[in-house]
Amino acid sequence: MRENRNRKNRKKMIMLLGLAVTALLAGYVILVNILVSAALVPSFMEKLDAFERITKESYAAQVQTSDIKINRNTALKETKEWLKTAKSRKISRKTEEGYRLIAEEFPAEDKDNSAQKSHKWVLLLHGYTGWKEEMYPFARWYHQQGYHVLVPDLRCQGESQGDFIGMGWTDHFDNMLWIDYILSQDTKAQIVLHGQSMGAAAALMMTGEENLPENICAVISDCAYTDAYSMFGEKIKEWFGLPAFPLVDSACLALKLRGGYNLKDASALEAVKKSKVPTLFIHGDEDAMISVRMAEELYKAAVCEKELLIVEGAGHAQSQDKDPSTYYGKIQGFLGKNLAKSQ
Repeated sequence: MRENRNRKNRKKMIMLLGLAVTALLAGYVILVNILVSAALVPSFMEKLDAFERITKESYAAQVQTSDIKINRNTALKETKEWLKTAKSRKISRKTEEGYRLIAEEFPAEDKDNSAQKSHKWVLLLHGYTGWKEEMYPFARWYHQQGYHVLVPDLRCQGESQGDFIGMGWTDHFDNMLWIDYILSQDTKAQIVLHGQSMGAAAALMMTGEENLPENICAVISDCAYTDAYSMFGEKIKEWFGLPAFPLVDSACLALKLRGGYNLKDASALEAVKKSKVPTLFIHGDEDAMISVRMAEELYKAAVCEKELLIVEGAGHAQSQDKDPSTYYGKIQGFLGKNLAKSQ
């Protein structure tokens, strides 16, 4: 009798333990999926109180010196004036999954009505949770240098459709749609890829592709990260106070199932080890979002022709505002040299 009761009690305990483990696993899966959505789905991010807090903390981490503020305001004012007269048109492309991507094109001006049209093009790529308009100050500078300028909203951001931010991986495939568009307009195009942060990482990932068109002559990589896996782990700890392990690996699996890609694939570091495209790496030495060490790692690993510019006193994506003359002067010299080689 007692033995039967003990057996029943053991079965009950095992059942309760099984239910508890199942509940814990279910809770963990829910947590992982929430984290993936909180980091990679803008519409979900906006619903969280944490999003506003993260935005404020990220802004507070920026360098707030007067010269940066003055230069930034000047650039925005000049860009606003330029936009009043600059001719542009909106274009779109569809991904294989059916997402509609949007870009703004600013054709080069033919000031002299010459028969010699410009073959210089630049594809400007914004950062994480950004939008194309953030890149318009760069668009103005390139346009004034005689470039045709193409500025897209990356997948799931701005006006472009998508389920998940691509962390550079899905973006580096999407960006080939814009390269194809450029080549359809100009078979002699000399194309520059200029990205900031995630956009820079996407540009670097493109250079690791075997069948990259020779028309891509140079990359300007401004404050890129080495790989999305490392970045995701850092931000989980920083933003949510949670351990990177085992959450990041679990997030990789969840994202693979839901978004079709793995964070571990999104490695600019691995791409530059195969790159043949001349690349200028730029980073601020006071970047609190992406460590300047990542720029140094990328520069060291790159097997292409390369240069490195570290801007003292600049935070994340602030190099052009901290020292605009050095920033644009370095780019102008780098592109002048490398575009001349491709002619």
